[in-house]
Amino acid sequence: MPSHVMNTYARLPIALAHGEGAWVWDTQGKRYLDALSGIAVNTLGHAHPRLVAALTDQVGKLIHTSNLYQIPLQEQLADRLCALGGMDTAFFCNSGLEANEAAIKLARLHGHNKGIDRPEIVVFERAFHGRSLATLSATGNPKVQKGFEPLVEGFVRVPLNDASALQSVAETHPNVVAVFIEAIQGEGGIQPAHADFLRAARTLCDRHGWLLMIDEVQCGTGRTGKWFAHQWAGVSPDVIAMAKGLASGVPIGAILARGAAATTFGPGQHGTTFGGNPLACRAALETLAVIEDDGLLANAQARGEQIQHALRHAFAGHAGVVEVRGQGLMIGIELDRPAGALVGRMLERGVLLNVTQERVVRLLPPLIFTQEQADALVQALVPAVLDFLQDAPAK
Repeated sequence: MPSHVMNTYARLPIALAHGEGAWVWDTQGKRYLDALSGIAVNTLGHAHPRLVAALTDQVGKLIHTSNLYQIPLQEQLADRLCALGGMDTAFFCNSGLEANEAAIKLARLHGHNKGIDRPEIVVFERAFHGRSLATLSATGNPKVQKGFEPLVEGFVRVPLNDASALQSVAETHPNVVAVFIEAIQGEGGIQPAHADFLRAARTLCDRHGWLLMIDEVQCGTGRTGKWFAHQWAGVSPDVIAMAKGLASGVPIGAILARGAAATTFGPGQHGTTFGGNPLACRAALETLAVIEDDGLLANAQARGEQIQHALRHAFAGHAGVVEVRGQGLMIGIELDRPAGALVGRMLERGVLLNVTQERVVRLLPPLIFTQEQADALVQALVPAVLDFLQDAPAK
């Protein structure tokens, strides 16, 4: 019997039934090592006892009230996130797309407040910010934009890590109000924004009165070994967008803002029904507490270094491997040929991962990943990649 679920995903032929830690089991009882974390969402892995207890307690008290009323857990979460990010205010929503949409609206309103009637935002090639019309228009992937034209205007696109291109925009586009950049492009193939480039962007934004807005949806919440990936560069953005791993699987998104951006929105200018509900905020607060209590920032950095070192050593001298790159537990292995078939091969070997930009194997393990699990991942992945390179011709 055909499914009534709309056909918007090319799903893999397994259904997951339950999980524990970094392991999941399908409905047939097969066990898999989860090196994808629901695409950087399951920060604490599966069925973490502290998260389970916190959610069970909260479900028995209050799940949703709407933002017509004060929500103490939301205020606690805003305080915590602003302290971690050096920001002043927070707005809560339900996803990364919603967070990025809020950032775009905030930037436009900031421009209008400065007397700019048609504000523009600088975005980057290969960027991914979501699939709403505005975030899709900001995204740098014609493949996912096709068929949804006309796209939203007001975006100026430049290559990532090209400071001269950014400077050229400053000289030719007087209506620019913000730079919107992922600290590490996830869907774009695990492409980091270089520290020098982020610092140059900060300097340019300061010079021209632009907002520096950093999309930390996939790379934030401790995934790289710091609370936010941009902190490795030592820059202070005006706006941070975050979601995915913030509540370890409970839907939540947020933007954090400082300075003028912190007070740009007023009552009635942006909102959401579900955003910042008590259940999601409780999950996020518990996630942040576990990360801190269990030293998961240090663990993410150590396990990432362990995995990258092992992969570079194993793939040294193999021409089919272009590069191993990333930060913490956000790792990409770029091959010289389309690599989608590796997802199925790794399923057979009992490992969950995916491929982005057609050629980049993407690893996003939970922050609780152990040294032994990192070893197991490498031991399963390396022979699979080498066999694939031998079987699949380069294109």
